[in-house]
Amino acid sequence: MEDIAKDTLIRASQGDVQAFEEVYKASSSFVYNVALRVVNNREDALEVAQEVFMIIYHKLKTFRFESSFKTWAYRITANHAINFAKKHSRAKTVPYEDAFGEGAVANEFEAKIDQEHHSRLVESLLAELNPDQRACVVLRDIQGLSYEEIARALNININTVRSRLKRSREKLLSLKKTIQEAGRS
Repeated sequence: MEDIAKDTLIRASQGDVQAFEEVYKASSSFVYNVALRVVNNREDALEVAQEVFMIIYHKLKTFRFESSFKTWAYRITANHAINFAKKHSRAKTVPYEDAFGEGAVANEFEAKIDQEHHSRLVESLLAELNPDQRACVVLRDIQGLSYEEIARALNININTVRSRLKRSREKLLSLKKTIQEAGRS
């Protein structure tokens, strides 16, 4: 997510629609990606992202610049996505979207297939974790936040972050072993 100038955030918090549009443009893909990794469904991620921006719009005036806007937006997005996932816990699959034009080159096609396979694998592995664990894994391993930043973003103790990540990694390693053993059969 690109940095957003403090004056832009202040103007947006005072109701400046153009300033809020700048905030939206700078952070929308970030919010969507965090939501997608937590809820594991594109349509749900869009819904969560829309709701998150409504929350940000209404609560921006309470933002005190004690943390970065990115950390504040993480907290709102992750918490809202976790709550959404818990409320709507149902197994959904991500539909395949044809990303290839008629003139796609074979190498590009293979790269897209590999990327799609990797993406589906990550999504299916993340789906095996509960929403709290998934949020920690996404924020740490996909978004690159430190343990302290995750704790602030999710408003939890740093030891809780550590234990959720440890349990998540143990579960993912167990799944990996199961997949490898199934491949040998």
